[in-house]
Amino acid sequence: MSSVEHASRQWHFFTNHFHVLLVVARHPDARLRAVADEFGITERAAHRILRDPSRAGYLTVTKRGRGNHHRLNEDTRLRQAPNRAVPLAPLLRFINENARDIHPEVVDRA
Repeated sequence: MSSVEHASRQWHFFTNHFHVLLVVARHPDARLRAVADEFGITERAAHRILRDPSRAGYLTVTKRGRGNHHRLNEDTRLRQAPNRAVPLAPLLRFINENARDIHPEVVDRA
């Protein structure tokens, strides 16, 4: 593969798990469909992605009417060995200060 071909391949700094956590940290009551649409993944994938950090203790999910409310557990830290001392909540807040929603329906609960 040439360097031009390699450079043109699309890649991302963050995983879909991190992207989904960013959105639910910004909008704890966002509908699953809106979260999925924000990153071009399926609703099923968004559900699966949210289930992982929930089971690992990063999120608490409570039912609110027909939807869910996601609360980030503030005392959680990153999982990878070199970064285990890094708290997750301030990292999400730092990025979310400059983030913007692509799809306005992320915040629309109607």
